[in-house]
Amino acid sequence: MKVKRILTMQAKPGMIVAENVYSSSHQLIIAKETALDNRAIAMLKFYSITDFKIVQEEKEEVKKEEEPSLVPPEKTEPNFNETVRKTKEYQMFNKEFRLSVVSLKGIFDKFMADDTQPLDMEQILARVDSVLSETRNGVHVIHMMQCMRNFDDLTYVHSMNVALLCSVLAKWFRFSKEDARLLVQAGLLHDIGKLKIPSAIVMKPGSLTDEEYQIMKTHPEEGFAILKDQDLDLRIKLSALMHHEKCDGSGYPNHFVADKIIDYAKIVAIVDTYDAMTSARIYRGAICPFEVISSFEKDGYQKYDPKFLVPFLQGIVDTYLHCNVRLSDGQLGEIIFNNPGALSRPIIQTKNGFIDLSAKEHKDLKIVELL
Repeated sequence: MKVKRILTMQAKPGMIVAENVYSSSHQLIIAKETALDNRAIAMLKFYSITDFKIVQEEKEEVKKEEEPSLVPPEKTEPNFNETVRKTKEYQMFNKEFRLSVVSLKGIFDKFMADDTQPLDMEQILARVDSVLSETRNGVHVIHMMQCMRNFDDLTYVHSMNVALLCSVLAKWFRFSKEDARLLVQAGLLHDIGKLKIPSAIVMKPGSLTDEEYQIMKTHPEEGFAILKDQDLDLRIKLSALMHHEKCDGSGYPNHFVADKIIDYAKIVAIVDTYDAMTSARIYRGAICPFEVISSFEKDGYQKYDPKFLVPFLQGIVDTYLHCNVRLSDGQLGEIIFNNPGALSRPIIQTKNGFIDLSAKEHKDLKIVELL
Protein backbone atom coordinates (compact mmCIF):
# COMPACT_ATOMS: atom_id res chain seq x y z
CA MET A 1 0.00 0.00 0.00
CA LYS A 2 1.26 3.48 -0.85
CA VAL A 3 0.17 7.10 -0.66
CA LYS A 4 0.32 9.42 -3.63
CA ARG A 5 -0.84 12.92 -4.51
CA ILE A 6 -3.26 13.38 -7.42
CA LEU A 7 -5.11 16.28 -9.03
CA THR A 8 -8.78 16.61 -8.22
CA MET A 9 -9.58 16.21 -11.92
CA GLN A 10 -7.95 12.74 -11.72
CA ALA A 11 -10.07 11.60 -8.78
CA LYS A 12 -12.25 8.53 -9.35
CA PRO A 13 -15.08 6.97 -7.33
CA GLY A 14 -13.76 4.34 -4.95
CA MET A 15 -10.41 5.98 -4.27
CA ILE A 16 -9.57 6.20 -0.55
CA VAL A 17 -8.54 9.61 0.81
CA ALA A 18 -5.23 9.34 2.69
CA GLU A 19 -5.44 12.57 4.72
CA ASN A 20 -8.21 14.94 5.85
CA VAL A 21 -8.96 17.50 3.12
CA TYR A 22 -9.69 21.04 4.32
CA SER A 23 -10.97 24.18 2.57
CA SER A 24 -9.04 27.45 2.55
CA SER A 25 -11.04 28.44 5.66
CA HIS A 26 -9.98 25.21 7.42
CA GLN A 27 -13.39 23.54 7.09
CA LEU A 28 -13.21 19.75 6.79
CA ILE A 29 -14.34 18.77 3.29
CA ILE A 30 -13.45 15.07 3.06
CA ALA A 31 -12.36 12.97 6.05
CA LYS A 32 -9.38 10.64 6.02
CA GLU A 33 -10.15 7.09 4.82
CA THR A 34 -13.32 8.23 2.99
CA ALA A 35 -14.12 6.32 -0.21
CA LEU A 36 -14.79 8.89 -2.92
CA ASP A 37 -18.07 9.02 -4.80
CA ASN A 38 -19.30 11.47 -7.46
CA ARG A 39 -20.68 13.90 -4.88
CA ALA A 40 -17.40 13.93 -2.93
CA ILE A 41 -15.49 14.65 -6.13
CA ALA A 42 -17.92 17.46 -6.95
CA MET A 43 -17.37 18.94 -3.46
CA LEU A 44 -13.61 18.96 -4.00
CA LYS A 45 -14.14 21.03 -7.15
CA PHE A 46 -16.45 23.50 -5.48
CA TYR A 47 -14.03 24.11 -2.64
CA SER A 48 -11.23 24.68 -5.18
CA ILE A 49 -9.24 21.74 -3.84
CA THR A 50 -6.72 21.29 -6.61
CA ASP A 51 -4.90 18.21 -5.31
CA PHE A 52 -4.94 15.77 -2.40
CA LYS A 53 -3.50 12.43 -1.31
CA ILE A 54 -5.03 8.99 -1.79
CA VAL A 55 -4.23 5.50 -0.55
CA GLN A 56 -3.47 3.14 -3.39
CA GLU A 57 -2.92 -0.59 -3.33
CA GLU A 58 -0.01 -1.85 -5.41
CA LYS A 59 -2.35 -3.95 -7.58
CA GLU A 60 -4.91 -1.20 -8.13
CA GLU A 61 -3.61 0.14 -11.43
CA VAL A 62 -3.21 -3.34 -12.94
CA LYS A 63 -6.75 -4.25 -12.00
CA LYS A 64 -8.11 -1.10 -13.59
CA GLU A 65 -6.39 -1.94 -16.88
CA GLU A 66 -7.39 -5.60 -16.90
CA GLU A 67 -10.96 -5.26 -15.73
CA PRO A 68 -12.48 -2.01 -16.99
CA SER A 69 -16.13 -1.60 -16.09
CA LEU A 70 -17.86 -0.91 -19.37
CA VAL A 71 -21.34 -2.29 -18.66
CA PRO A 72 -23.89 0.53 -18.30
CA PRO A 73 -26.55 0.24 -15.60
CA GLU A 74 -29.85 -1.26 -16.67
CA LYS A 75 -32.62 1.19 -17.52
CA THR A 76 -36.26 0.32 -17.77
CA GLU A 77 -37.09 3.16 -20.16
CA PRO A 78 -35.34 5.71 -22.43
CA ASN A 79 -33.95 8.63 -20.43
CA PHE A 80 -34.06 12.35 -21.24
CA ASN A 81 -30.89 12.25 -23.33
CA GLU A 82 -31.95 9.19 -25.32
CA THR A 83 -35.31 10.73 -26.15
CA VAL A 84 -33.85 14.04 -27.37
CA ARG A 85 -31.09 12.30 -29.36
CA LYS A 86 -33.74 10.64 -31.54
CA THR A 87 -35.05 13.99 -32.81
CA LYS A 88 -33.99 15.40 -36.18
CA GLU A 89 -33.22 18.73 -34.48
CA TYR A 90 -30.65 17.07 -32.23
CA GLN A 91 -29.05 15.23 -35.14
CA MET A 92 -28.59 18.52 -37.01
CA PHE A 93 -27.26 20.24 -33.88
CA ASN A 94 -24.85 17.39 -33.21
CA LYS A 95 -23.55 17.46 -36.79
CA GLU A 96 -23.02 21.23 -36.77
CA PHE A 97 -21.44 21.11 -33.31
CA ARG A 98 -18.89 18.50 -34.35
CA LEU A 99 -18.02 20.35 -37.57
CA SER A 100 -17.59 23.59 -35.62
CA VAL A 101 -15.31 21.99 -33.04
CA VAL A 102 -13.09 20.61 -35.80
CA SER A 103 -13.01 24.06 -37.41
CA LEU A 104 -12.23 25.71 -34.07
CA LYS A 105 -9.32 23.34 -33.52
CA GLY A 106 -7.96 24.14 -36.97
CA ILE A 107 -8.15 27.89 -36.34
CA PHE A 108 -6.47 27.60 -32.94
CA ASP A 109 -3.75 25.27 -34.22
CA LYS A 110 -2.96 27.59 -37.13
CA PHE A 111 -2.79 30.57 -34.78
CA MET A 112 -0.53 28.77 -32.30
CA ALA A 113 1.81 27.80 -35.14
CA ASP A 114 2.20 31.48 -36.10
CA ASP A 115 1.00 33.87 -33.40
CA THR A 116 2.36 36.85 -35.34
CA GLN A 117 -0.88 36.68 -37.33
CA PRO A 118 -4.11 38.04 -35.79
CA LEU A 119 -6.61 35.59 -34.34
CA ASP A 120 -9.55 35.40 -36.76
CA MET A 121 -12.38 36.08 -34.32
CA GLU A 122 -14.96 36.61 -37.06
CA GLN A 123 -14.36 33.11 -38.36
CA ILE A 124 -14.49 31.71 -34.82
CA LEU A 125 -17.73 33.51 -33.99
CA ALA A 126 -19.23 32.29 -37.26
CA ARG A 127 -18.76 28.73 -36.01
CA VAL A 128 -20.66 29.52 -32.81
CA ASP A 129 -23.42 31.17 -34.83
CA SER A 130 -23.70 28.11 -37.05
CA VAL A 131 -24.31 25.91 -34.01
CA LEU A 132 -26.81 28.35 -32.49
CA SER A 133 -28.68 28.48 -35.81
CA GLU A 134 -29.75 24.87 -35.18
CA THR A 135 -31.55 25.85 -31.95
CA ARG A 136 -34.75 27.73 -31.14
CA ASN A 137 -33.96 29.42 -27.83
CA GLY A 138 -31.93 29.16 -24.64
CA VAL A 139 -33.97 26.24 -23.32
CA HIS A 140 -33.37 24.34 -26.55
CA VAL A 141 -29.62 25.06 -26.45
CA ILE A 142 -29.33 23.63 -22.94
CA HIS A 143 -31.39 20.56 -23.81
CA MET A 144 -29.22 19.91 -26.87
CA MET A 145 -26.02 20.34 -24.86
CA GLN A 146 -27.28 18.09 -22.07
CA CYS A 147 -27.40 15.29 -24.63
CA MET A 148 -23.77 15.79 -25.66
CA ARG A 149 -22.07 15.08 -22.34
CA ASN A 150 -20.17 12.04 -23.62
CA PHE A 151 -17.11 14.00 -24.77
CA ASP A 152 -14.21 13.78 -22.36
CA ASP A 153 -12.24 16.83 -21.24
CA LEU A 154 -11.29 18.08 -24.71
CA THR A 155 -10.23 21.73 -24.70
CA TYR A 156 -12.00 22.61 -27.94
CA VAL A 157 -15.30 20.93 -27.03
CA HIS A 158 -15.28 22.55 -23.59
CA SER A 159 -14.52 25.96 -25.12
CA MET A 160 -17.45 25.62 -27.52
CA ASN A 161 -19.74 24.52 -24.68
CA VAL A 162 -18.77 27.52 -22.55
CA ALA A 163 -19.27 29.87 -25.49
CA LEU A 164 -22.77 28.50 -26.17
CA LEU A 165 -23.77 28.81 -22.51
CA CYS A 166 -22.36 32.34 -22.41
CA SER A 167 -24.59 33.18 -25.37
CA VAL A 168 -27.63 31.92 -23.48
CA LEU A 169 -26.63 33.76 -20.31
CA ALA A 170 -26.14 37.02 -22.17
CA LYS A 171 -29.81 36.88 -23.18
CA TRP A 172 -30.92 36.00 -19.65
CA PHE A 173 -28.88 38.95 -18.32
CA ARG A 174 -30.25 41.22 -21.08
CA PHE A 175 -26.80 42.14 -22.34
CA SER A 176 -26.53 44.41 -25.36
CA LYS A 177 -25.66 42.70 -28.63
CA GLU A 178 -22.10 44.03 -28.41
CA ASP A 179 -21.59 42.87 -24.82
CA ALA A 180 -23.09 39.49 -25.62
CA ARG A 181 -20.58 38.97 -28.44
CA LEU A 182 -17.73 39.91 -26.11
CA LEU A 183 -18.93 37.41 -23.50
CA VAL A 184 -19.12 34.66 -26.10
CA GLN A 185 -15.54 35.46 -27.15
CA ALA A 186 -14.44 35.35 -23.52
CA GLY A 187 -16.01 31.91 -23.21
CA LEU A 188 -14.36 30.67 -26.40
CA LEU A 189 -10.89 31.85 -25.41
CA HIS A 190 -10.88 31.32 -21.63
CA ASP A 191 -8.85 28.07 -21.83
CA ILE A 192 -6.59 28.96 -24.75
CA GLY A 193 -3.61 28.89 -22.37
CA LYS A 194 -3.92 25.09 -22.19
CA LEU A 195 -2.57 24.99 -25.73
CA LYS A 196 0.76 26.12 -24.28
CA ILE A 197 0.84 23.25 -21.80
CA PRO A 198 2.67 20.14 -23.11
CA SER A 199 0.16 17.59 -24.39
CA ALA A 200 1.95 14.92 -22.37
CA ILE A 201 0.77 16.76 -19.25
CA VAL A 202 -2.72 17.72 -20.44
CA MET A 203 -3.48 14.20 -21.69
CA LYS A 204 -1.49 12.22 -19.11
CA PRO A 205 -3.69 9.29 -17.95
CA GLY A 206 -1.89 8.86 -14.64
CA SER A 207 -1.10 11.16 -11.76
CA LEU A 208 0.82 14.36 -12.40
CA THR A 209 4.00 15.02 -10.51
CA ASP A 210 4.16 18.15 -8.37
CA GLU A 211 6.21 19.81 -11.10
CA GLU A 212 3.69 18.85 -13.80
CA TYR A 213 0.84 20.12 -11.67
CA GLN A 214 2.49 23.51 -11.23
CA ILE A 215 2.89 23.70 -15.01
CA MET A 216 -0.81 22.89 -15.50
CA LYS A 217 -1.80 25.72 -13.16
CA THR A 218 -0.03 28.25 -15.37
CA HIS A 219 -2.63 28.02 -18.15
CA PRO A 220 -4.54 31.21 -17.10
CA GLU A 221 -1.33 33.25 -17.26
CA GLU A 222 -0.32 31.53 -20.49
CA GLY A 223 -3.72 32.41 -21.92
CA PHE A 224 -3.33 36.06 -21.03
CA ALA A 225 0.17 36.08 -22.56
CA ILE A 226 -1.21 34.61 -25.80
CA LEU A 227 -4.00 37.19 -26.03
CA LYS A 228 -2.39 40.35 -24.61
CA ASP A 229 -1.11 41.66 -27.96
CA GLN A 230 -4.20 40.66 -29.93
CA ASP A 231 -6.73 43.27 -31.02
CA LEU A 232 -9.31 42.10 -28.50
CA ASP A 233 -11.34 43.78 -25.77
CA LEU A 234 -9.41 43.79 -22.47
CA ARG A 235 -12.31 41.95 -20.78
CA ILE A 236 -11.66 38.93 -23.02
CA LYS A 237 -7.99 38.86 -22.06
CA LEU A 238 -8.70 39.27 -18.35
CA SER A 239 -11.29 36.49 -18.46
CA ALA A 240 -8.58 34.11 -19.64
CA LEU A 241 -6.41 35.25 -16.73
CA MET A 242 -9.09 35.28 -14.03
CA HIS A 243 -11.47 32.40 -14.82
CA HIS A 244 -10.07 30.27 -11.98
CA GLU A 245 -10.24 33.06 -9.40
CA LYS A 246 -12.92 32.77 -6.70
CA CYS A 247 -14.71 35.57 -4.87
CA ASP A 248 -13.45 34.31 -1.49
CA GLY A 249 -9.82 34.43 -2.64
CA SER A 250 -9.39 30.66 -2.86
CA GLY A 251 -8.75 30.61 -6.62
CA TYR A 252 -5.63 31.06 -8.72
CA PRO A 253 -3.27 32.34 -10.07
CA ASN A 254 -3.45 35.55 -8.00
CA HIS A 255 -5.97 34.68 -5.23
CA PHE A 256 -8.06 37.72 -6.16
CA VAL A 257 -11.21 38.43 -4.13
CA ALA A 258 -14.55 39.55 -5.52
CA ASP A 259 -13.85 43.24 -6.13
CA LYS A 260 -10.65 42.41 -8.03
CA ILE A 261 -12.32 40.02 -10.50
CA ILE A 262 -14.04 41.46 -13.57
CA ASP A 263 -17.69 40.55 -14.22
CA TYR A 264 -16.95 38.67 -17.44
CA ALA A 265 -14.48 36.40 -15.63
CA LYS A 266 -17.03 35.79 -12.85
CA ILE A 267 -19.60 34.66 -15.42
CA VAL A 268 -17.12 32.48 -17.32
CA ALA A 269 -16.02 30.89 -14.02
CA ILE A 270 -19.61 29.81 -13.27
CA VAL A 271 -20.20 28.43 -16.75
CA ASP A 272 -16.76 26.76 -16.81
CA THR A 273 -17.52 24.90 -13.57
CA TYR A 274 -21.06 23.92 -14.55
CA ASP A 275 -19.97 22.56 -17.93
CA ALA A 276 -17.05 20.61 -16.45
CA MET A 277 -19.24 18.97 -13.81
CA THR A 278 -22.16 18.08 -16.08
CA SER A 279 -19.87 16.60 -18.74
CA ALA A 280 -18.67 13.00 -18.69
CA ARG A 281 -15.10 12.23 -17.75
CA ILE A 282 -12.93 9.12 -18.00
CA TYR A 283 -13.33 8.54 -14.27
CA ARG A 284 -17.10 9.19 -14.02
CA GLY A 285 -20.27 9.74 -15.96
CA ALA A 286 -21.88 13.15 -16.32
CA ILE A 287 -23.28 14.42 -13.01
CA CYS A 288 -27.02 15.17 -12.98
CA PRO A 289 -27.62 18.94 -13.35
CA PHE A 290 -29.66 19.00 -10.13
CA GLU A 291 -26.75 17.52 -8.16
CA VAL A 292 -24.48 20.19 -9.60
CA ILE A 293 -27.01 22.91 -8.73
CA SER A 294 -27.17 21.50 -5.19
CA SER A 295 -23.41 21.89 -4.88
CA PHE A 296 -23.62 25.47 -6.12
CA GLU A 297 -26.34 26.22 -3.55
CA LYS A 298 -24.35 24.71 -0.72
CA ASP A 299 -20.95 26.25 -1.38
CA GLY A 300 -21.15 28.48 -4.43
CA TYR A 301 -22.41 31.73 -2.95
CA GLN A 302 -19.06 32.39 -1.29
CA LYS A 303 -17.01 31.47 -4.33
CA TYR A 304 -19.14 32.92 -7.12
CA ASP A 305 -20.89 36.27 -7.40
CA PRO A 306 -24.59 35.78 -6.43
CA LYS A 307 -25.48 38.56 -8.86
CA PHE A 308 -24.67 36.13 -11.67
CA LEU A 309 -24.99 32.77 -9.94
CA VAL A 310 -28.63 33.15 -8.84
CA PRO A 311 -30.11 33.98 -12.28
CA PHE A 312 -27.89 31.33 -13.87
CA LEU A 313 -29.18 28.60 -11.55
CA GLN A 314 -32.75 29.87 -11.88
CA GLY A 315 -32.49 29.78 -15.66
CA ILE A 316 -31.05 26.26 -15.66
CA VAL A 317 -33.76 24.77 -13.44
CA ASP A 318 -36.49 26.53 -15.42
CA THR A 319 -35.33 24.69 -18.55
CA TYR A 320 -36.16 21.39 -16.85
CA LEU A 321 -39.65 22.33 -15.65
CA HIS A 322 -42.11 19.52 -16.60
CA CYS A 323 -39.27 17.10 -17.32
CA ASN A 324 -39.55 13.58 -15.93
CA VAL A 325 -36.99 12.56 -13.32
CA ARG A 326 -35.86 9.63 -11.21
CA LEU A 327 -35.46 10.15 -7.46
CA SER A 328 -32.81 8.56 -5.27
CA ASP A 329 -35.33 6.06 -3.88
CA GLY A 330 -36.27 4.90 -7.39
CA GLN A 331 -39.56 6.80 -7.70
CA LEU A 332 -40.36 8.41 -11.05
CA GLY A 333 -42.10 11.74 -11.38
CA GLU A 334 -42.46 15.08 -13.16
CA ILE A 335 -41.08 18.44 -12.04
CA ILE A 336 -44.15 20.63 -11.68
CA PHE A 337 -42.86 23.56 -9.63
CA ASN A 338 -39.45 25.04 -8.81
CA ASN A 339 -38.71 26.26 -5.29
CA PRO A 340 -36.96 29.69 -5.56
CA GLY A 341 -35.26 29.16 -2.18
CA ALA A 342 -34.11 25.62 -2.99
CA LEU A 343 -33.59 25.39 -6.74
CA SER A 344 -32.14 21.88 -6.65
CA ARG A 345 -35.19 20.62 -4.72
CA PRO A 346 -38.39 21.24 -6.75
CA ILE A 347 -41.86 19.77 -6.24
CA ILE A 348 -42.31 16.43 -7.99
CA GLN A 349 -45.58 14.79 -8.99
CA THR A 350 -45.41 10.99 -8.74
CA LYS A 351 -48.08 8.34 -9.19
CA ASN A 352 -48.53 8.43 -5.42
CA GLY A 353 -48.96 12.20 -5.12
CA PHE A 354 -46.76 15.26 -4.68
CA ILE A 355 -43.30 15.38 -3.12
CA ASP A 356 -41.80 18.71 -2.08
CA LEU A 357 -38.08 17.94 -2.01
CA SER A 358 -37.45 21.10 0.01
CA ALA A 359 -39.53 19.76 2.93
CA LYS A 360 -37.66 18.41 5.96
CA GLU A 361 -39.35 15.01 5.74
CA HIS A 362 -37.82 14.55 2.26
CA LYS A 363 -34.32 15.79 3.06
CA ASP A 364 -32.81 12.42 2.13
CA LEU A 365 -34.46 12.39 -1.31
CA LYS A 366 -32.89 14.00 -4.38
CA ILE A 367 -33.11 13.98 -8.16
CA VAL A 368 -30.52 11.61 -9.59
CA GLU A 369 -31.50 11.40 -13.25
CA LEU A 370 -33.44 13.20 -15.96
CA LEU A 371 -35.83 10.84 -17.77
